[in-house]
Amino acid sequence: MLASMSEMLKKAQAGRYAIANFDIWNNEMLFGVMNAVEKTRSPVILAFGSGFTDNTDIYYYAKMLVERARHSPMPIAIHWDHGRNMEIIQNAIRCGFNSIMIDASAQEFEENIRISKEVVDYCKIIGVPVEAELGHIGPETEYEELLSHYKYTDPDMAAEFVERTGIDCLATAIGNAHGVYTSEPQINLDILRQVRDKVEIPLVLHGASGISDADVKKSIEIGISKINIHTELCQAAMSAYAANPDKPYLKLQQDVIAAIEARAIEKLELFGSCGHGEKASDLQIVPTR
Repeated sequence: MLASMSEMLKKAQAGRYAIANFDIWNNEMLFGVMNAVEKTRSPVILAFGSGFTDNTDIYYYAKMLVERARHSPMPIAIHWDHGRNMEIIQNAIRCGFNSIMIDASAQEFEENIRISKEVVDYCKIIGVPVEAELGHIGPETEYEELLSHYKYTDPDMAAEFVERTGIDCLATAIGNAHGVYTSEPQINLDILRQVRDKVEIPLVLHGASGISDADVKKSIEIGISKINIHTELCQAAMSAYAANPDKPYLKLQQDVIAAIEARAIEKLELFGSCGHGEKASDLQIVPTR
């Protein structure tokens, strides 16, 4: 069923587990993730963003995501990840996405607030929850280079940011990064604790592919309610290709789906969401637009 991301995250926050946000952009990813979701009876967020549009036509793929969600017994939100401006956000909503992230984290604090609040004001009228980021994770790069100029989430600024924007969930910058980590991730759990003490809304961890299971579990215990995974799904797919280079593509595609499914199940079990999809009868059902 197509469900409200905001309501899903509130339940996760209260239950001290996290909802997986799988960034996906092709059939193999969609089928593998949904197989995992329905086998583990987990709620999930299916996400897409501008970085995938060279590979996938969003106008058609969004319809696949929405229809797959509508026909599943599990609660599913369709999320636009890292929307940079209002035009992108509005187009995503027209395509059928029922939650969005506005990412103005590269801007100065006041400009981030202005842009994020503008999006919140627009989305609240139509019932679309909004995620925003404070601190700045930045694009994929060498991890050591990223840490040299990393912008961690400031806990005091986080409280003001949440109050002034009215966002539904906050993406944190605590040493996490997008893409493949080129050295051991340095996750600052102390900053996360301070942010959790300052704000009440659900918190989000981006770039979780490659972060240790121990740090992920600690992050959930502290207050992370939404965790983004993309790179590990790609790695699972590539491993399946590499292990079977001589197979016919028709059969190889099935191996890729199975590999993505297995990796997704690992994450759903780690995040503690298994079985919680069956306890979602009180979640808001979102009508299609």
